[in-house]
Amino acid sequence: MNRFLKIAAGIALLAAAFSCCNCRSFQKKNRRPLVGTEWQLVQLGGRSITPEEGKYTVVLSDDERISGVGACNRLMGGYTLGGENALRFGALASTRMACPGMETEAEFMQMFDSVVRYDMDGPMLLLLGADDDLLAVFQAKPAAGSETEAARE
Repeated sequence: MNRFLKIAAGIALLAAAFSCCNCRSFQKKNRRPLVGTEWQLVQLGGRSITPEEGKYTVVLSDDERISGVGACNRLMGGYTLGGENALRFGALASTRMACPGMETEAEFMQMFDSVVRYDMDGPMLLLLGADDDLLAVFQAKPAAGSETEAARE
């Protein structure tokens, strides 16, 4: 019986290793560059954010600038990258229009102050705080004119 359990455990381990290869391949294939990609917010402070066209997006540019939009206000500022995925945002400026969703927009803007590093998981960008707490999750938006996941299936 003990030998049977060892064999079963070995088979389970091999199955997990092979399935993980497919995951890594998918993640690598679908990974987007941090800089130059338009990122759409999908989670903020542990709660899901329904993606809406033209809302809660950011782009990091080659010249260490961030630009984007919250609920209705444009944001801009600077950022710095460091070793081990270190990421810091400088003071961000924004326009000051009033619109629905201002509470979420305020939380969105304040979140950038707490970011100390990032991680990537396939087409997802994870912004992390000092204790590796997950502050926000962004999804890469498809480039204009590119095919979508649904069209590929």
